[in-house]
Amino acid sequence: MSAKILDGKATAAEMRSEMKQEIEQLKRDHKLIPGLAVVLVGENPASVSYVTGKRKACAEVGIFSREENHPATLAEDKLLALIDELNHDPKIHGILVQLPLPKHIDEKKVLYAIDPKKDVDGFHPFNVGEMMIGEDTFLPCTPHGILQILTRNGIETASRHVVIVGRSNIVGKPLAMMLMQKSKTANATVTVCHTGTKDIAYHTRQADIVVAAAGRPNTVTADMVRDGVVVVDVGVNRVEDATRKSGYRLVGDVDFEAISQKASAITPVPGGVGPMTITMLLYNTIKSAKKTITQK
Repeated sequence: MSAKILDGKATAAEMRSEMKQEIEQLKRDHKLIPGLAVVLVGENPASVSYVTGKRKACAEVGIFSREENHPATLAEDKLLALIDELNHDPKIHGILVQLPLPKHIDEKKVLYAIDPKKDVDGFHPFNVGEMMIGEDTFLPCTPHGILQILTRNGIETASRHVVIVGRSNIVGKPLAMMLMQKSKTANATVTVCHTGTKDIAYHTRQADIVVAAAGRPNTVTADMVRDGVVVVDVGVNRVEDATRKSGYRLVGDVDFEAISQKASAITPVPGGVGPMTITMLLYNTIKSAKKTITQK
């Protein structure tokens, strides 16, 4: 058996094409341009790279992008004042504060200061609560991207057993909540494994779908899954590779080569879940902008 590759780049491109058309219609019918503000404090190389990616993605679909780049010495009260300004800016429909923040800034205080109506990351407790009870809210980008990959590739979750390896607030926990909802694109039976789980392999061998989000290479190996499983690899890890110019290569949390011989479908790393995260951020920004039409 050779697994079908669940191409996140292709799924993201398909969604962005749809978004571009939707934004053109919003401009025509309502003179409305969705706006996203991205706040970067400091010069963390990974964060700078992510912000650059978000700027390009916004330009691709027609979203107005406002970048706020500040030195790592920015005072917490100045950052909170900026967020308050963005909360009241009618041109801005989504606010994203790039994490991590410098140690002198309380991340929780900053994230909670964002107006839930502009919380396009889906991290505010208000939106997390709305998600849990099944309300129409901003869904966290990576878990939502995973659901889109599955749905758009014809992989059903209803009545399937999904085992998630990892319980982070960004992926594991919200994905479990989303998959348990009573809807066509969810309705799954969910097991969440983590560092406190006694025998992870016992659970993953029973899964129809395995989602690996542990943040460690080779967390899930071929002997831990059954034939025909669907595997979604969320991990992005650097491992040394002397054959590469950079000296490293990117791998996920699963043994891709071995598992792809057993699985029916699998996401690659890179090119799987990664491209979907920014795409769902764009999706949430458009969603936020559209809500302003009904509020007028």
